[in-house]
Amino acid sequence: MCPLAEVLRGMGLHVQGSDMTESDTVRHLRSLGIPVAIGHNAENLGDCDLVVRTAAVHDSNPEIAGAVARGIPVYERAQAWGAIMQRYPNALCVAGTHGKTTTTSMCTHIFLAAQRDPTVMIGGVLPCPLGAGHRVGKGDTIILESCEYCNSFLSFFPTVAVILNVDADHLDFFKDLEDIRNSFHKFAKLLPADGCLIINGAIDRLQEITGDLDCRVITFNKEAVNSDGAAADYYPSDITYDEFGHPSFTLHRHGEVSGSFSLQVPGEHNVCNAIASIALADLLKIDREVTASALHGFTGTDRRFEYKGTIGGVTIVDDYAHHPTEIAATLHAAANYPHKTLWCVFQPHTYTRTKAFMKDFAKALSLADKVVLADIYAARETDTLGISSETLQTEIRALGHECYYFPSFDEIENFLLENCINGDLLITMGAGDVVKIWGTFAR
Repeated sequence: MCPLAEVLRGMGLHVQGSDMTESDTVRHLRSLGIPVAIGHNAENLGDCDLVVRTAAVHDSNPEIAGAVARGIPVYERAQAWGAIMQRYPNALCVAGTHGKTTTTSMCTHIFLAAQRDPTVMIGGVLPCPLGAGHRVGKGDTIILESCEYCNSFLSFFPTVAVILNVDADHLDFFKDLEDIRNSFHKFAKLLPADGCLIINGAIDRLQEITGDLDCRVITFNKEAVNSDGAAADYYPSDITYDEFGHPSFTLHRHGEVSGSFSLQVPGEHNVCNAIASIALADLLKIDREVTASALHGFTGTDRRFEYKGTIGGVTIVDDYAHHPTEIAATLHAAANYPHKTLWCVFQPHTYTRTKAFMKDFAKALSLADKVVLADIYAARETDTLGISSETLQTEIRALGHECYYFPSFDEIENFLLENCINGDLLITMGAGDVVKIWGTFAR
């Protein structure tokens, strides 16, 4: 909500809000001249013209109830972003089960380097050059990370959409993978006839998503041939890695060599993210030299294989991966990073996801040499579904892999201090607060 408030204010609107407690975010908004009340009360509405809420704020909230009683329109956050993007000739929406934050950030780097002055909304922090997850630009382009959860992206109005992948996730909302695929198909159908879909050609049964679209379709893939047997429009070859696992590759476009690129973020998955960004930049007629330079200068976002420091010869990295596919991609990337022993401290995120992918989690985590589990981060959930991190530990050990579980961060930190040695690589991983471990470990 904070980025939304800043973007709306940057557009010249009068913005005010409320929150439950004082925080750095509240103080930041006030420093920008945006009033924030503490506590929810119908009187906070004042003479506002409309109210925007998150999905976490229910109809029983006194401000929502007060707005309804007074006939003041109430919008969900995604609807507000959808309304904003209609002001831009180029509304670029980056979607997919994995890689959205990184790819949106890559695109932001490219468009800033090309001096397109975009408005940006990223679901994470881009340290350089934004120092935030958003910016208000004066150009004709808005770039938005577009999330499928609760079908939020169906409130958007894209002119160009990127679909990086379609995987089973958020099964507390979606019924199954087919339900998720249907949601992404609906998202693609939002594109106008003169719009364009840039989609990963490796997605299974690709034609079910693209076959009935009126818009142009561009495919990218890590292979030369898509899942439907057609040639990929963009694909890499000759992928090599430097001593830190950063890839370089030759790009092919329509079967012809189309340049060489080198990245400063690790892993083959980031090659695909970069190629999607290149395809989007080509579509918007950004000079290739600008694109290549911007991608080479991109060093990642917060909590995406983020280097935290080296303590006692142990390299510490933090990563947001919380789905088996993401975990596998991160640990494969770590394999190309210099280390003796690869440690993964994993905090499962939500009981629903952990139960749905229990065996997949065990298989993915086994790519690390040694695994340490923290308690499941419940987030919005209250039902444990009869599982725990000890259940996951049993699955990992059944695969013949070394795995430890500790119920508190203090115990995890003490164990790491006793067992990690010079030359080891330690990755804290998960979408919860597992990042706190590295701080104490570093002290």
